[in-house]
Amino acid sequence: MKQPIFILFLFFLILPGHLCTLQGQELEPRTLTNLPRGLNFIAAGYAFASGNTLLDPSLPLDDFNGNINTVILAYARSIDFMGKSGKIDAVLPIAGGDYTGVFEGEDFTDSYTGLGDLRVRAAINITGAPSLDREEFKAYTQTLVSGLAIQLIIPTGNYKKEQLPNLGSNRFVLRLNYGVSYTINRWVLEGRAGVWFFNENPAFLGDNTLRQNPLWVLKGSLIRSLKKEGMWMAFSVGYGYGAQSFINGNSRNALVSQLRLALNFTLPLNPNHILNFTVGSGIRFKQGSDFDVFGMSYRFRWADKVRSK
Repeated sequence: MKQPIFILFLFFLILPGHLCTLQGQELEPRTLTNLPRGLNFIAAGYAFASGNTLLDPSLPLDDFNGNINTVILAYARSIDFMGKSGKIDAVLPIAGGDYTGVFEGEDFTDSYTGLGDLRVRAAINITGAPSLDREEFKAYTQTLVSGLAIQLIIPTGNYKKEQLPNLGSNRFVLRLNYGVSYTINRWVLEGRAGVWFFNENPAFLGDNTLRQNPLWVLKGSLIRSLKKEGMWMAFSVGYGYGAQSFINGNSRNALVSQLRLALNFTLPLNPNHILNFTVGSGIRFKQGSDFDVFGMSYRFRWADKVRSK
């Protein structure tokens, strides 16, 4: 079992919360932070991950080790959803890397480059966060907020059915997430519970059919707002369990049980230009990815023009 090593950064993007570029439970502090409607964000970033970066624990590989460089492009927007604060976002990763491992007793080495799977998400803050314009938002103070998010992972990534590790998954994944956030002065405490539902992959290692049970996830973040407006840091932890794999109906010893830890720091250069840094690592108890990752992102935001009456 690998001990956590804090180098710098489990890579996230978008809004006050972020999206990880690699599979596993994703730690996303401030996803429940309310925003005035009509804000737009574009983001670009880079992440480097090293270790057991195997994205699919059902693959029959041993002693897997990889180095992955990932570039992320993303867009997000705050919206009004039936009088509640909401957000939509889309993220597209582009990755390249090399890896080594053992397959059926034989050592192998290879590399890959290309697109990852597109992720599209919609979120709504159900309680404590009404939809507000920029003028109304100036008088708003966030305390207790709860919200629901739905994300669809679309199989746009590079996938070769005879290749062992792939950047794409060749299947749809649906993620549901419910969270609660409570703010006390400069401190924010967040807790989230979620589940991943996996579609079948009918072209797994040839023409085999891969099926996985749901993956259950618990996440929490402790966030501290700093003196400069928009500057904050967070410590996050997450645990994922489940996703038992079946190949052609036969169960494999591939039950995911893994812990994620991350530190996050956001530095606003001005109200429209924002830098984000995160460091992260993980502990694998049974199956799942187990790597250290460093990354950084840049976000630019702008507001819709106010129409004159």
